[in-house]
Amino acid sequence: MNNLLKNIKQTKDFIEEKINIEPKIGLILGSGLGTLANEIENPVKIKYEDIPNFPISTVEGHEGQLVIGKLEGKLVIAMQGRFHYYEGYSMNEITFPVRIMKALGVETIIVTNACGGMNKELYPGALMIINDHINFMGDNPLIGKNFEELGPRFPDMSHAYDKDLINITKKVGEDLNIELKSGIYAAISGPYYFSRAELKMLRAIGGDTIGMSTVPEVIVAKHSGINVLGISCVTDMAIAEEIQSINHAQVVEIANKTRPKFIKLIKGILSEVSV
Repeated sequence: MNNLLKNIKQTKDFIEEKINIEPKIGLILGSGLGTLANEIENPVKIKYEDIPNFPISTVEGHEGQLVIGKLEGKLVIAMQGRFHYYEGYSMNEITFPVRIMKALGVETIIVTNACGGMNKELYPGALMIINDHINFMGDNPLIGKNFEELGPRFPDMSHAYDKDLINITKKVGEDLNIELKSGIYAAISGPYYFSRAELKMLRAIGGDTIGMSTVPEVIVAKHSGINVLGISCVTDMAIAEEIQSINHAQVVEIANKTRPKFIKLIKGILSEVSV
């Protein structure tokens, strides 16, 4: 942690040597959703393994690279695959790319994920705007020494997800005739899918969806002063009374089927966002 500021500068300098733009929007693309980055114009692609201080994505279906360029007229930096706590990385490691986005000039981040639906109004293939979250991961990326250069010691998470971005997303959904749900995302550490009793507990405390990512990145984004929009792709129903066996291949399959609708939505949002 003591080397965080030095590592941020080293990584920022490395990336800036390879690009000639200043990205304003960051995209964190979850399981099965990374192909959106293939539509970025004049892309500069940098493998995670080549970036100083970056972890390496180990999850099937994640490309494991940054893609920087222009999408829908906006300067973007996209993560094609993210890092997870269950991979054995620390909270600081999995949120380090968000620190780099901020250092490069990013003002807005769109975070996406594949998740399980605990609310019976959801369904496989549904898209849900995240309007709040529950951190049930048992850890927090802000624990430890705080650097005022990066953000305040006690950031306010009462409005972690930007209301203006949410309103834009709802309007785009209506214009494109894409049904959008809204709800609370509950983050767990994983890597197993929760038991029936655990699902009942999370549903009882207000969770609408459940997943193994997103919240640490959102916490660090808000700590950094970045506006956040979160959207979940429901890939399976995690309802305790009705739950069926699920595996990662099924999650990716549903995410892939939902991908055209999801990409259409994200591109629509980008065209409307002012940065």
